[in-house]
This record gives sequence, structure tokens and C-alpha cells, in this order.
Amino acid sequence: MPTQRLILWIIFSMSLLFLWDAWQRHQGQPTLFGPQPQKAESAAGSAGAASTAAPSPNAPAKQAAGVDPSIPTGPVALPIPGGGQIPTSGEATATRNDVIRLSNDVLALDIDPVGGQIRRGELLRHRDTSAQTNNVLLFDLRANSTYLAQSGLIGAPEGQTFPNHRSAMRVVDAGLPRELGRGGSAAGVTLIAESGGVRFERMLKLARGSYVLEVSDRVTNTGGQTVSPVLYMQLTRDSNPPPGGSDFYSTYVGPVIYTDKEKFQKVDFSDIEKGKARHPTTANDGWLGIIQHYFVSAWIPADKLAREFYTRKVDAKLYSVGAKVGLGEIAPGASTTIASRLLAGPQDQRMLETIAPGLDLAVDYGFLTVIAKPIFWLLEKLHGLVGNWGWAIVLLTIVIKTVFYPLQAASYRSMARMKAVTPRLIALRERYGEDRVRLNQAMMELYKTEKINPLGGCLPIVVQIPVFIALYWVLLSSVEMRDAPWIGWIQDLAAPDTLFGTIPGLDMPIGLLPILMAVTMFIQTKLNPTPPDPIQAKLMMFMPLIFSVMFFFFPAGLVLYWLVNNIYSIIQQWLITRSIENAKKVG
Repeated sequence: MPTQRLILWIIFSMSLLFLWDAWQRHQGQPTLFGPQPQKAESAAGSAGAASTAAPSPNAPAKQAAGVDPSIPTGPVALPIPGGGQIPTSGEATATRNDVIRLSNDVLALDIDPVGGQIRRGELLRHRDTSAQTNNVLLFDLRANSTYLAQSGLIGAPEGQTFPNHRSAMRVVDAGLPRELGRGGSAAGVTLIAESGGVRFERMLKLARGSYVLEVSDRVTNTGGQTVSPVLYMQLTRDSNPPPGGSDFYSTYVGPVIYTDKEKFQKVDFSDIEKGKARHPTTANDGWLGIIQHYFVSAWIPADKLAREFYTRKVDAKLYSVGAKVGLGEIAPGASTTIASRLLAGPQDQRMLETIAPGLDLAVDYGFLTVIAKPIFWLLEKLHGLVGNWGWAIVLLTIVIKTVFYPLQAASYRSMARMKAVTPRLIALRERYGEDRVRLNQAMMELYKTEKINPLGGCLPIVVQIPVFIALYWVLLSSVEMRDAPWIGWIQDLAAPDTLFGTIPGLDMPIGLLPILMAVTMFIQTKLNPTPPDPIQAKLMMFMPLIFSVMFFFFPAGLVLYWLVNNIYSIIQQWLITRSIENAKKVG
């Protein structure tokens, strides 16, 4: 069939388009082909989802199921229906000099003595791509950015308030340095608050080399009546995308909840906004978090403790995801202690696996995770051999191409046969002109005589597409590629190649790798059968240009994969075609 190669490109392009659309929907973006589907409601919890807008300062809204109305909702004191007024003592946000700095060699946390909120989290070994002089910030509190880790107690008797994330706290020496020096093993600090007849003592510890803040909360009943406090821990963030993102491709930013039963579930900000969020509400295990490209924050309550998950809207473009853990009855003079952990760090899969079950799923490979995981495992092993992620990508590409060689060879042999009969196909087109019926009959007869399968070159490629897309997600989502050099001018495999700078006004990077990839695609079109239709032939010639423009915006690691893939394919195709031609000469 004269349009076989065009069909191959159409199938390949449409497959990419549909897989891209699936990726966009997986990341919470609108679909290209219609309204975004509703997420199925989780089976966990008969009460349904715990997500609606929280009360505003002026008009109390309907409270979300599973969310205690006494949990403070905003950065200022708000009247909370059923929970009384948030304490006014120490309501003002701490000044710069009041902030407690707790740091080790990889993470620096700014802790507000008002409520012990984590108001700034600086990853000391990860540069901000939008400002290379700065480090990546996970937690942040500025005019245009809100991202906080909060915790406190609720469940006080009516008219009283337990210490929460808006309560004034005093700082006590924990016997550890607050900023870790070269010889120390951990940094730490203790915060204490008292109200509502309870004493809340929080011990924070940050070990060397760890992105996990160890939290130990001791609650003592200092009153005359038995109390049943509930510990809440939540992450509060605006819905703005993190700095340094790309407009050309998107990755998910928003809350996630994991339980052993319901597994990993995303909760889009838009679903919380609409009161349509669906997620587990009760469990004896699991964690909650917020993920963004390459990084994750998560509250991890102690295992085997009953917990209730919730999400809610706090303010305009401000949302919370949290969990509540009951501490049981505490008699006067008695106390109880509960441990939890707060993670703020990169999505390093091996590190995440050691912290909590399911935490490695924060590395979001989309719906082809079952394929992407083994690919990353192999990529990691190759990196262990060569010590460079760029060369590991090169080796991985060669391994994958070698594994798929039988399919690829079948495709190339079919294309070689098609190329050999192309002159006869052109002659048939000239003979039958616009008589499509007789032309197709003659073409089918020719294919039958020459033992050619018209789709023989397409099907082997289609089979490989899921693997190619899974590898794309691995290279796009793995933080290991970030700031990883290859050779020469490629110093960050997660960033576009900008060897020749950018086009002013368009902010379009111009790099060598996409140009080389376009050249290899052009060579591939020359090796393949030329479509008899001139319009189709011109379209095939433009495909390399279209793809090269698209890949100017893609990470260098991904373009490197495609470039090596194309070079290897050209060598394979040339060798196979040559062997077929030699066999014909001998015959």
C-alpha cells in the first residue's frame, strides 16, 4: 500500500497524542477530547469524602464530613462554628528574629513559635531552576506563596481551646544544637504550649543526612477533668504551580493520600474547590502529602493508629490535606505521647521506600507505572556501572533497542520490501488514476504476489510505544536526572538543551541535541519508502522539523534518549536493508 509509511506515522503520532492526553488527565489537567471524567468514589468510609470549603470569616460554610470544625483554618483568627474562637494569645505571626532555624546538612526548616508551624523548608542540595542562586523551597510563606506544615490539638470542652497551630509556644533547650555542625549527629528543639487544661510539649529532631523531621508530642492533663484530645497534622498550600515549571508539559501538583487498602490516590485542588474530592477517610495506616515535580512533603502518623483523613478549602486558592489521630482519654495528671514524622525532600525512590510503605509512589509515572518501574530499576543499575546518568540513558536505549530487535527487524524488512516495489506502485497509480477500486485491487494483488504485509512495518512499532512512553515518564519524573550532567554543555539532564541560547520574546531554547535529532529523523525518512502521493511525501519531510521544534522544550535526557534511539535505528535499518539487497543479488 503506497500510504503504509504515512499510516505508520499517523498511528505513532495518534498513539503519542492519546497517551499524552492520558498523562494530562492523570496529572489533573483537562482532557483534549472532552470534559474531564469524574473520579470514582473510594470504597473506604461510608461517610464518603471529607472535602468541602471551610468557613469564611464572614459567612460560615457547610463543614466537610470528617473535618473537625475546631481545626483552625486560616492565617488569622477566625470564628469556628462549634469550636469556639481561636486563641488570641500570640496571634501575630512571628518576626524574622523570632523564627527558629532547625537544620542539618540537607534540610533547613524555619519554625514559627506561633503554633510551631513549619513556614519555610529549604533543600540545601537542590537548586531552584528558576533562580540558580537559590535552593528549592518546599515550605514557604510569602505574599505570593503559602505552603505550611501545621499540627495541634482539638477536642477541647466547649468554651476552651487546646494548643493548636495558632497558639503561642515557648522554646525550650532540647539538649541538641538547632543547627547541625560538622561533628553533630542531630539537631533538635522543644516547643511548649498550655491552654484548655492541657500541656502540649513538642520535641523536634532532625538527624544528619535526613529529610525526615521526627516529631514527638507529649500531652499532659493539667486540669481537673478527664480530656480526650485529638491530634491533627495537616499540610496547607496554595494551588499555584511551583516555580521553574514548563508550559509545554505539566506534572501533577496537589494533595495525595495513601492507605494500604486504597493505595495511592490524588486529590486535585479543583475537586476540593468543588466539594467533589474522593479519598479514604479512615484507616489504621497510611500517610498524606503534597507532591510536585521532583519533590514531596508528607505527614506520616505512627503505624497501627486509627486516623481520619480530610481535605478542605481554607481560603481563596488555599487548601489543606490532613489527618486526625485520637489520643484517647487522659485522666487529670496523666500524660500520653505520640510520634509522627514530617517528610520534606526529593522524590528519591530508594530513600522513600525506606521511610513508609507506598511513599515511593510519590514518583508519579502515570498509568504505565508497571512498565516504568522496571525501566527505572535497569536505568539505576546501569548508572551504578558507568557513574553517569547520561551514559546510563545511552546504554539503556541500546539495551531496549536490542531487546526489541526482532520486532524492529520485521518492521524494517517489510519496509525494505515496500521500498523495492515503490516504482511498481507508482506505475499502478498512473495506470488507474482516480479509479480507487481497481487501484486498490491491483495493489492487493501486488502485495500478495510479493508476500508483503501492508501493516508489517506498523504493528511492531505500535507494540513498542507503551515502553517508549513509560521511558519518557521515567526520564521526566525521576529526580535523579535533576542537575545530573552528561558531557560538555549538558549539565542538567532534566533541563532543556540551551547550547545556542533562547529566542528572544518566545523563551524558546535552542540546543544541539534537538537539531541532531531532527537530522536523524530526516535520514530515517530517506531510508524508508517514499509515498507515491507528493503531498504525503512532503508531509513526511516536514515531520522531523515538527518533532525537533517540540523537543526544543523537552529535558535534555529525554532528547538524548530519542537521539540515540534514532541513530541505533538508522544503523539497524541500514544493515537489514543491505542484507536483504545482498540476498537478492546472490539469489
